[in-house]
Amino acid sequence: MQTSEKSDTDIRFVCRGTFVHSTAEEALQILEDALLGVDSKGKIAFIGEGKDLQKLSESFGFCSSAVTQLRQHEFFMPGMIDTHIHAPQYSYAGTALDMPLLQWLNTYTFPVESRFQDIEFAKKVYTQVVKRTLRNGTTTACYFATIHTDASLLLGQIANDFGQRALVGKVCMDRNDGVKYYRETSEESQEETYRFIKELLNKKYPLVKPVVTPRFAPSCTETLLAKLGEMAKNNKLHIQSHISENLKEVEWVKELFPNSESYTDIYHKCNLLTDKTIMAHGCHLSDEELVLFRKTGAALSHCPNSNISLCSGVLNVRNVLNHKVKLGLGTDVAGGYSPSILDAVRRALDSSKVLTIQDPEHKTLSFEEVFRLATLGGSQALSLDERTGNFKVGKDFDALRVNVAAPGGPIDLIQSEKPQILLEKFLNLGDDRNIVEVFVAGKKVVPFSEP
Repeated sequence: MQTSEKSDTDIRFVCRGTFVHSTAEEALQILEDALLGVDSKGKIAFIGEGKDLQKLSESFGFCSSAVTQLRQHEFFMPGMIDTHIHAPQYSYAGTALDMPLLQWLNTYTFPVESRFQDIEFAKKVYTQVVKRTLRNGTTTACYFATIHTDASLLLGQIANDFGQRALVGKVCMDRNDGVKYYRETSEESQEETYRFIKELLNKKYPLVKPVVTPRFAPSCTETLLAKLGEMAKNNKLHIQSHISENLKEVEWVKELFPNSESYTDIYHKCNLLTDKTIMAHGCHLSDEELVLFRKTGAALSHCPNSNISLCSGVLNVRNVLNHKVKLGLGTDVAGGYSPSILDAVRRALDSSKVLTIQDPEHKTLSFEEVFRLATLGGSQALSLDERTGNFKVGKDFDALRVNVAAPGGPIDLIQSEKPQILLEKFLNLGDDRNIVEVFVAGKKVVPFSEP
């Protein structure tokens, strides 16, 4: 039994049933007939066994008759964490997947993102993407916005209003020869990023924070990259960008930065590789670059749908894990067509199996390992694992109540199944219809109560 050892803790609610989560030691830990109490601050106050109900109710001062009992075929799991998603691109998700990365950016992405100077358009799209991801079980999202400061601040406000934990980044790009009307000067980028950071922090949102966001090395001069690294360091902020997604992109980076040893070296020299850095993709990183990721504490976001949809590459997750680099999953909307981390789980498993087809010696990922990437792994990748990622006393209660046999849902249960099987079925077959409730920091955010 885990408890906060504070008998005077004000308990908000207690749930009883099956809880599944990951720990550093176990990819999947199943707690059957468990009791979990959440305090008035939304933190996990205790985890115990059902047989200790009377003792716990006396210790923590709650009424045993008020405990929420999970139904048959239900379980709680940690909220899923999307470590890489482009909020503005949600407006065309599910389309425009017929080109490789660099042409795709110029043809589809930059023209759409330029529209976000229109605040009403931004409000419509950002409201939809926050609500959709929450319904899909994403309790934490690491968002790219656009170069527009006010619209980026609006995304932070909307995430806060709906109760989603979020890192929000105003995109920085002072170089864009493909679509010249969608870029900033270096000075504008620095000034507007500083304004964005200052204004978002001044809002004092409890769960929404800024993240320094150079789009990727090809869209930024080295001067801008260095200034952003300095800004992140001075304000102790998270950093996000892209790296080694596509082979032509990697070659282009070599031409643009001839004095750098590697793509990773560019970011490292500009102080953009820290233990609060998350880089998307990394399909074509060398082992030497992964060593640098490990040394600096920087993390990778695995975006398998996008990697496949844009024909960018297949990340060898096993090799990343063997290098002890922090790793989470990302939807990468709209290069990835689905805004659900459940889809990222499935594509991660598929990608691993493709590598095994190519090399039978490759050790395929298990669904338990990918479950950990979707939850605890994501929190570690975003350096939020002190607050979220699993059911540990003292952490925020970010959780999904899952009913595998939800009426009208996509899963048919033929017989009674053990929790491990129920989880596997949900990961492979489930969708938002199976997600009965979503909690962030102890607050029920789905079903929605409109802000």
